[in-house]
Amino acid sequence: MAPHPVVQAAIDLSAGALGGTACVMSGQPFDTAKVKMQTFPTMYRGFLDCFISTYRVEGLRGLYRGTSPALLANIAENSVLFMSYGFCQEAVRLVSGQSEGDKLSDLQKACAGSVASIFSSMVLCPTELVKCRLQAMREMEASGKIASGQKTAWSVVKAVLRTDGPLGFYQGLSTTIVREVPGYFCFFGAYELCRTAFATYLGRAKDDIGVVPLMFSGGFGGACLWLAVYPIDCVKSRIQVHSLAGRQVGFLQTLMGIVRAEGVAALYSGLTPTMIRTFPANGALFLAYELSRKAMMQHLAT
Repeated sequence: MAPHPVVQAAIDLSAGALGGTACVMSGQPFDTAKVKMQTFPTMYRGFLDCFISTYRVEGLRGLYRGTSPALLANIAENSVLFMSYGFCQEAVRLVSGQSEGDKLSDLQKACAGSVASIFSSMVLCPTELVKCRLQAMREMEASGKIASGQKTAWSVVKAVLRTDGPLGFYQGLSTTIVREVPGYFCFFGAYELCRTAFATYLGRAKDDIGVVPLMFSGGFGGACLWLAVYPIDCVKSRIQVHSLAGRQVGFLQTLMGIVRAEGVAALYSGLTPTMIRTFPANGALFLAYELSRKAMMQHLAT
């Protein structure tokens, strides 16, 4: 018998939180390099130059700068995402006329994940804004766009509240939603398709394909997400970081400004560390999520 919806939501929320934690701890240095290259594409010759330069100047701590808001962002995002994912799957069943307990197709799960991302965007945007500003703080100071001083997450939070009020944390929200909806369609769709392919090849159920195929499926889903929406993410990072120096224009104006001034290639600055990061980070995300969720479901059944 299926658990009560409230209990199921709590399980999905807890498993999503554990998955988000695993994702951040395994991929944060690469995410830091990605944000630096997105917001200052001409400052570094490439991923290795950015990675090594950051390590030389700021040490390992610099590569993990923004980890606290990143943890908060990913725990909040993935908790809400996977909890909403469960509810959205039920909504898809209702819309398609399926009864409770019927298995959804991979395409239906992709649609459920896409809708769920709207809810997760609401909690992701404020924490991601703080994370991106912390990660690019040294470059903003070096370029003379801001004065030095904002070194901690709390100092960034106070600065946002002082200059823009509570709504200041939602700069880049529309861009975040524009990124998340198609991105998570690709994310969940590719993840489920990859798991289905492994299950067929191995002759097993999708839930029993093993650790390595599960992690690869998660990494493949993450790669498809970023390949689909990376230019949108680049625009979002510009809006959130450069708004430190004053009022930032909206999505379309920022997008066209980047293309006119720097070319289309600038929209893909930082793609290399993103693609390197996506397999271990998203593999760890889904491994932690699936294993913890399975363990909680089994414990509930006993």
